[in-house]
Amino acid sequence: MLMLRCEATPLPKVMPYPEKSFDYLTKNVFYDQTLQKNLKETQQDPEVYPGLWEGDIAGISTEDAYSNWRIGLRWDVFPERKWINNTVPYHISHKYAPNDRVKIQSAIYTLSMMTCINFVPYDGEQEDYLLIWPVEKPAGCWSFIGRVGGQQVLSLQPPDARGPKCLAGPGKPIHEILHALGIFHEQSRADRDDHVHFFSVNVIQPFLHNFDKQSLDNTTFIYDYDYNSIMHYGPDFFSVGKNRPTLLPKGRRVAIGQRQGLSRTDCYKINSLYSCFDTSPYDQLKYESFCDILGL
Repeated sequence: MLMLRCEATPLPKVMPYPEKSFDYLTKNVFYDQTLQKNLKETQQDPEVYPGLWEGDIAGISTEDAYSNWRIGLRWDVFPERKWINNTVPYHISHKYAPNDRVKIQSAIYTLSMMTCINFVPYDGEQEDYLLIWPVEKPAGCWSFIGRVGGQQVLSLQPPDARGPKCLAGPGKPIHEILHALGIFHEQSRADRDDHVHFFSVNVIQPFLHNFDKQSLDNTTFIYDYDYNSIMHYGPDFFSVGKNRPTLLPKGRRVAIGQRQGLSRTDCYKINSLYSCFDTSPYDQLKYESFCDILGL
C-alpha cells in the first residue's frame, strides 16, 4: 500500500525583536526613560509616550534633527529610503491576539487597495522587511521614516486594561505604516503656522522640539495643508494638561488628529509619492477614484 507522507510547510524565519538591544532600533534617538514614564502616567496619546522624535518616529538623533536633517518626501534627496519596486514585505508578530491581527491586516489591505504599493508576507528570504511587533520598551505606537534596511520594526502596542492603545481600529496602524513608507507628520510642514495656532506655553517643555517644522530643502508639498490628515497631531499632543491645547486650527472649526482612515489628501499624497499615477491613464483614474470615494 502506498503511504503518503505529509509535512507542514515551515514558517518563515523571523528574527526575534531584541528587547535588550535598544540601540539596535533607535540609533541614538532622543529618549529618556523618566520622561517617557511621565508621558504614560499622564495619559498622553500612545503615539506620544514612546518618547521618540515627534513622539513616534525612531531613527533620528537630536544632533541630526537640530541640523535640519529631516527625512521628507523627496526621493532625489533620500533615494535609499524608498521601498524597492513599491514592494513592502511584512510580518505580523505572533504575540498579537487574533482580533488585533485583523485590525493590523485591515490597515495593510486598505493601503494595498487604495495605492499601488504591494504588501507581501515576508517569506524569510527578503533582505528588507517590516516587522510589526508589540514592543514593550519603548511601548506605544512608533515607526522609522521610510525604508531603513534589514529587519525594520514597527511598534503597535495592543490593548490593555487602561485602553485600546494602538489598536482601537486600523487608524493608528495606517499612521505608523505611512511613516514607514516615508510620510512625515502633517503639522511639521514648513507652512504649518499659516494653518494652525501653536501654543508653545502649553507644551511639556522637554518636548518642545517635537513641534519644529521641516526643512524645505528636504521636503516638497504638492498638496494643500490637510487638517483631516491621519498624519496630523491631535490638539492636545504633548500638552501639560486638560483644556491646554498645543495646536488649534486657524479660522475654521475643524477637527484635527483623526485616526479613522486615510483622508483624500493622504491617499493622493502616498500615490503621488510612489508614482502610482504615472504608469498609465487607467491606473491614474483608478487610484484617484479610490481616493475620491474612500478617502475621508
